[in-house]
Amino acid sequence: MAESVTKPAAGVARGATVALVLLTAMNFVNYLDRYILPAVQEQIKGEFHLSDNQIGSLTLWFMVAYVAASPVTGWLGDRFPRKPMIVIAAIGIAAMNFFTASVHDYMSLNLRHAALGIGEASFGIFAPSLLADFYADDQRNRVLTIFNLSLPFGAAMGVEAGAWIGAHHGWRMSFIASAVPGLLVAILIAVFMREPKRAVVEGKAKADKGSVVSLLRNPAYLCAILGYSAVTFSLGGISWWMPSFLHRFAGYSIEAAGGVMGPIIVVAGIGGTALGGWIAQVWSRKTSKALYLVPAISAALTIPPAITLFFGPKGLLLPSLSLAIFLVFLGTGPVNAATLNAVPANLRATAMAGQLFALHIFGDMFSPKLIGIISDTSDLRHGLAATLVTFAIGAVIFFVGAKYAPELHHALPEGEETPQAA
Repeated sequence: MAESVTKPAAGVARGATVALVLLTAMNFVNYLDRYILPAVQEQIKGEFHLSDNQIGSLTLWFMVAYVAASPVTGWLGDRFPRKPMIVIAAIGIAAMNFFTASVHDYMSLNLRHAALGIGEASFGIFAPSLLADFYADDQRNRVLTIFNLSLPFGAAMGVEAGAWIGAHHGWRMSFIASAVPGLLVAILIAVFMREPKRAVVEGKAKADKGSVVSLLRNPAYLCAILGYSAVTFSLGGISWWMPSFLHRFAGYSIEAAGGVMGPIIVVAGIGGTALGGWIAQVWSRKTSKALYLVPAISAALTIPPAITLFFGPKGLLLPSLSLAIFLVFLGTGPVNAATLNAVPANLRATAMAGQLFALHIFGDMFSPKLIGIISDTSDLRHGLAATLVTFAIGAVIFFVGAKYAPELHHALPEGEETPQAA
């Protein structure tokens, strides 16, 4: 029987909790899959006889596909039900990981990694915009902080489990193992998750060309995505190369490097995400600028421990890594809430597509390759130092964005009912 999702008075739509749990679980799988490759890249480099430049190029082609898919998925997300597209994306991600077992040359690995980018781009656009339709403005920071808690946990599990499985069973088995949870979560989403009703803004239920162009004239939105892009340049480059850095400069084995990174990312990443979301939630009761100020402070404070990590004594390597990860994750929940709150309801999927496009064009599409190029000409320490500059740029952009932060609302707007099979 078909039924509609109804909205209670508290600013939370029916079915919201189930959607949050399932999409957070899929986000965990999403980042687990993404961080399998950094965990085993030293093994892949040895088998295929690759340079650091070529290893960095794997992320480049992943991001090329990711960015190319974003405008299409954004367009689809603002016009069609997102639940079936999320299920298709989740199954596609699992399939790409499973088929990695058949990869035996560098070009095939590049193609496989690029195909994975299409699935991840689709989920990364559909899921936050769908969650935004379940919750009112002032609830989204809390909800997206919970959603983003899966980022450090998934990344940690990807690095640690990938390194352990790779060391004991070969790097291909790491990818096969990561395909299983993604398929299971896709099935659960298909069976249990509802499609929320989509809000109507000024009589429009869908995006048009004029409203999309308006995003480019929206300073609150632009500062949110450009500041996040600068931080993503740094975070993407550091996360990609840190297992190799620990292996080369701290003397860890590949398995031990993953074993060190996993717990640090879990404890520091989740702790930073949770604390940053809580600070922004409390602070935003006094000013909506908090959604920009927390990411700004987060980026600025990350610079000192990052310098110590790259160039300090070996004895301070792990403490500075832990502190840097904790600080950089303070802004992950608030910045996504800032992006969604800066745009009208009929443009949420398009806005997320624009965010992902910017994050990777100006962020982590080129940072692993650039770091690899610098590493080939000097060493990995100096390659990683490039990320210090973009942390500073991100902090400045977020501080500017606080000036344009829109006011927060406490109720869901009226919208059309979207039929969804029970």
